[in-house]
Amino acid sequence: MRIRKKVWAERERAENPMYIANPRECKGRWREIFGNDNPVHLEIGCGKGKFIVENALRYPDINFVAMEKYSKIMSMALRRARLAGHLPNLFIFCDDAEDIADVFAEGELSRIYLNFSDPWRDRARWHKRRLTHRGFLARYEGIMATKEAFFKTDNVLLFDFSLKEFEEAGWELSNVTRDLHGSGFEGNIMTEYEERFSAAGIGICRLEARK
Repeated sequence: MRIRKKVWAERERAENPMYIANPRECKGRWREIFGNDNPVHLEIGCGKGKFIVENALRYPDINFVAMEKYSKIMSMALRRARLAGHLPNLFIFCDDAEDIADVFAEGELSRIYLNFSDPWRDRARWHKRRLTHRGFLARYEGIMATKEAFFKTDNVLLFDFSLKEFEEAGWELSNVTRDLHGSGFEGNIMTEYEERFSAAGIGICRLEARK
């Protein structure tokens, strides 16, 4: 992914109180960092931050953490959060989902959001890189108390793959739809990608998984 340089990004990271520079030092300490015992929800791959910021504004009694692999994009999420006003229930950091167990200890999370994750190529050797692959699902289980994962995508092939992975890993599915915006589902918060895809008439798939 090629991302244009953001001349303001370094300063944003240096001055934004919602930025976690060393997330692996927070393992086992997230409730201490938030200063309360509220449930902790994580978005993996937060992009420019629209989804996680709106959640933090809407649900002040839930602690939100956003992980983004690319620092320049993460900086855009930080800026969006700052412009929304300091949110004491939100922290944002840069790291790779492959190493999620280095950032969170057993039982620290209550819910994970996977929004428009990279579908990778539809070849068996690439499947293990998908964030809904059973290998990742096993990682999530190890760091969650209440095991909930909410997934959205515009990619039907990835959605079909994910349904199978969740079911074979023993997760129970609910609110499964291939047409989220036509389903009557209430309370949906859109991401930047979702706004773009839905405006183009592309259907959005969504599921909730619990174990």
